[in-house]
Amino acid sequence: MKVTIVGAGAVGASCAEYIAIKDFASEIVLVDIKEGFAEGKAMDLMQTASLNGFDSKITGVTGDYSKTAGSDVVVITSGIPRKPGMTREELIGINANIVKEVSASLIKYSPETVVIVVSNPMDTMTYLVHKTTGLPKNRIIGMGGALDSARFKYFLSEALECPPSDVDGMVIGGHSDTGMVPLARLATRNSVPVTAFLSEDRLNQVTEDTKVGGATLTKLLGTSAWYAPGAAVSALVQAIACDQKKLFPCSVLLEGEYGLNDLCIGVPAILGKNGLEKIVEIELNEAEKSKMQESAKGVKGTNDLLEF
Repeated sequence: MKVTIVGAGAVGASCAEYIAIKDFASEIVLVDIKEGFAEGKAMDLMQTASLNGFDSKITGVTGDYSKTAGSDVVVITSGIPRKPGMTREELIGINANIVKEVSASLIKYSPETVVIVVSNPMDTMTYLVHKTTGLPKNRIIGMGGALDSARFKYFLSEALECPPSDVDGMVIGGHSDTGMVPLARLATRNSVPVTAFLSEDRLNQVTEDTKVGGATLTKLLGTSAWYAPGAAVSALVQAIACDQKKLFPCSVLLEGEYGLNDLCIGVPAILGKNGLEKIVEIELNEAEKSKMQESAKGVKGTNDLLEF
């Protein structure tokens, strides 16, 4: 199993580290445009192998996509990160050109690969890969919902004063501060609805904290977060590489599902060896449907800024 990660910055390197530690990939390739950067990150990570007990081989290359040939899964994290006060949408002009060039280079050497898009604005970048590569929809996946849901579960666990492992919850919709749709109604603590433990006001606060979770971290850190995004990506890669048939909310191309067409947005999806195995349509109430439609409107507005 070979995995390529484009972008050896904080998110890409964290993703590589988590994949290596899980020890399911025989080879991990880091690619970056900065001379020697990916090579240095790869060497640093490989020097943890005997300490962390993994056998995955990590190599780094500067812009040489021939070294990525035969990758089963490729991850695109490249692009400029958010700065404090910057929206994900403001990144579109710069990152669209980067993602378009990177995806073409990857597919040239790995035409059967599954692509996971992390670059922001993530839903629009995922849509861009669909429109410019011609790959089937099952082989292009945007990471956002998996990360947003992990943040939702964290905030729920804090409110409940319980371990995050006790909590299950899901965020669908666009990967943006205004587009996320945390499904508080369906969230549970060991199968008990969280509404049995939390007041409506407290649950609304959890929802709002989740929606600005990325912006909160950007303000605190001075740049985009990396540990949770890296972990979210590694979980998706593992589900595909190990054919786990796990369900994650992630950004996929909709063709009528949830009453939406011709856009990529976060919905529950089962991931396995073919990438996207199935889109799961859950019954939303009227308020959730309305929020999903509003989120889709925002994503389409950002898509309209693309130049193919």
